[in-house]
Amino acid sequence: MRILLKVGITAVALWVATVLISGITVEGDTAGRRALTLIAVAVIFGLVNAIIKPVIKTLGCAFYVLTLGLIGLVVNALLLWLTSELAEELSLPFHVGGFWAAFWGAIVVGVVGWVLHVIVPDEKRKKDDDDRD
Repeated sequence: MRILLKVGITAVALWVATVLISGITVEGDTAGRRALTLIAVAVIFGLVNAIIKPVIKTLGCAFYVLTLGLIGLVVNALLLWLTSELAEELSLPFHVGGFWAAFWGAIVVGVVGWVLHVIVPDEKRKKDDDDRD
């Protein structure tokens, strides 16, 4: 159940990025088609982050330290851009039009995802909080 919640939150965050950032687009003839595209892209984005991001963080540990973590913004942008390329390979109508669109889009996705994770109750977190009482 938690994985579905995370995919849903990521899909909403990606939708907000398409609304706010002019270089990020999702196309489809109906709202349902666009929603399904965003859900599929959210799954791809989750897989990219789960598989590739830990490798990059491990290999680039020194850069994270030297830049006080700011390189993470660039890494997140590149991962969002990679997600766009993978989505296009899978014939999903989701496109990120360049590095700067990916950069700002990654910031929007990160902030919106964080806000939604704070707002939406997590069953495991709620159970852990109840156990502490």
